[in-house]
Amino acid sequence: MSALDRIKKMLKGHEDQAGKGIDKAGDMVDDRTQGKYSRQVDTGQDKLKDQLGADRDQQDGPPRS
Repeated sequence: MSALDRIKKMLKGHEDQAGKGIDKAGDMVDDRTQGKYSRQVDTGQDKLKDQLGADRDQQDGPPRS
């Protein structure tokens, strides 16, 4: 089992908290680099959220009836 699989297993059911943590970490990097790498940080945040399923709720949109 890879490290990413273990992380996914630990975060199961806590995707919203993981997304908040990813956003907070990205904001910290932006602050420390004075926004110099903000595009790269944003891309990294998006890819990490995709891998962990952290933004699954936002992508699904409202429930369909």
